[in-house]
Amino acid sequence: MIAALHVIAQAKTTTNPLVSLLPILLIGVVFYFLLIRPQRMKQRQQQELTRNVEEGDEVITIGGLYGIVKEVDEDSVLLEVAPGTELRFLRSAIGRKLLPEEEEELDADLGEDAHDEPTPPHDAEKDSGGEEAGAAR
Repeated sequence: MIAALHVIAQAKTTTNPLVSLLPILLIGVVFYFLLIRPQRMKQRQQQELTRNVEEGDEVITIGGLYGIVKEVDEDSVLLEVAPGTELRFLRSAIGRKLLPEEEEELDADLGEDAHDEPTPPHDAEKDSGGEEAGAAR
């Protein structure tokens, strides 16, 4: 019986240590390709965007503010958000640059809204029966 236990103990110790580490290594590789690598690529793209911002570019900040770049400094940009209204932002606050197609769509959307006629105020009495409802009170 002691000999059988000795053989079993030897069988357990003769397994390759790499086999027991293989699942941990596989998990590390999966994490790298699914989480770390895509995040690094996104970070590089954002840094490239902030480096390539020039005067005249139309951008959107991370807060959702549209503006045209009027001045570029080492750490900041000056955006014109409305005629005569300029705001200074950090370069890192630029979320994305608008492409020419997106700029045209935005101009078209803003142009349509500017020409819409205002809607008349809502009259609650007319909805509930008109003048008759007011006279019954």
